[in-house]
Amino acid sequence: MRRIAISVAVTSMSVMLAGCGVLNATDTSDDASPAKGDDITVGLLLPEKANTRYEQFDYPFFKDKVESLTNNKGEVEYANAEADADRQASQMQRMIDDEVDVIVLDAVDSKAIAPSVQKAKDAAIPVIAYDRLAEGPIDAYISFDNGLVGEVQARTLLESFGGDVSITDKIVMMNGSSTDPNAKQFKAAALSELKGKVTIAKSFDTKDWKPENAEANMTEAINAIGADDIAAVYSANDGMAGGIVKALRAAGVTDLPPITGQDAELAAVQRIVTGEQYMSVYKSYPEEAENAAEMAVARVQGRDIQFDALTRDRVDSPTHQDIPAQLVPVVALTKDNIEDTVLADEFFQVSDICTAEFKEACAAIKLK
Repeated sequence: MRRIAISVAVTSMSVMLAGCGVLNATDTSDDASPAKGDDITVGLLLPEKANTRYEQFDYPFFKDKVESLTNNKGEVEYANAEADADRQASQMQRMIDDEVDVIVLDAVDSKAIAPSVQKAKDAAIPVIAYDRLAEGPIDAYISFDNGLVGEVQARTLLESFGGDVSITDKIVMMNGSSTDPNAKQFKAAALSELKGKVTIAKSFDTKDWKPENAEANMTEAINAIGADDIAAVYSANDGMAGGIVKALRAAGVTDLPPITGQDAELAAVQRIVTGEQYMSVYKSYPEEAENAAEMAVARVQGRDIQFDALTRDRVDSPTHQDIPAQLVPVVALTKDNIEDTVLADEFFQVSDICTAEFKEACAAIKLK
């Protein structure tokens, strides 16, 4: 077992577990909670809708997996906070009052939600932190390797210079929300790759990850630096990359600098096809959501062998240490590997990407 400070990549456990027969294990430890059957209720709290992944992938894949693991007897009680930390606290309290069997939580504000996590603990309801490491006494954590995300973004951005990168090259960093612990990890990892190689001319922590806030920040950066002097833009996710493109276009920039992203949103993949965005980070949301569902059901049903196999690493939060965890690997997405990533995994179909507006650009990179 490895002990880590939040981000160490591990390979997916699902295939290995199935091969070893662990997924059907029923062994429980002496101090485990009384096992429940298939008639369970799993609470799922997601943070916002600005990022399309949550409604499009995380929720439906999570729900389908819970149902398949419980012979369609298990239910998912779902709520989305729409970037409102107070609303999420109320949603979580409602789930505690409803006596759900387990809560899977993607926190809007990882620190502010800690008292709610404690309330769930007091009510004997396990809480699994999903995608963002919430503070408080959580039972487990599942996310992507956030350190690797920032490293992949920065390294790929540097590669866009074709070996001609210089400390005189000015970079704008558009980081995520300061209330999101993942954003801090992306930023720190990216900086570790960029420092000493380029100049960080402007850096922003973008409120609520909103594209319109990123657009306003980018406009400020353009006015301060000059559009022609911006060599590249580090954007922590795809939604903000879209706002950055808008700001650059509004400033009259026709030859866009390399821009990063994350999440492989459809609009971002289309921007990558046209060259407006240089890269994104592809993350298998189905894998994360389905593994989280397995963890939640295993925890409730007292399947400790399965739960332990799914959480072989350890992470530390600001309030608790040695939290069982699973971290899912990621890959850089550029126009060169669209077929090997989002298309191969049936994340999108060619018809989704290559609509009439993008047919010519798709043909240019032989995407058909």
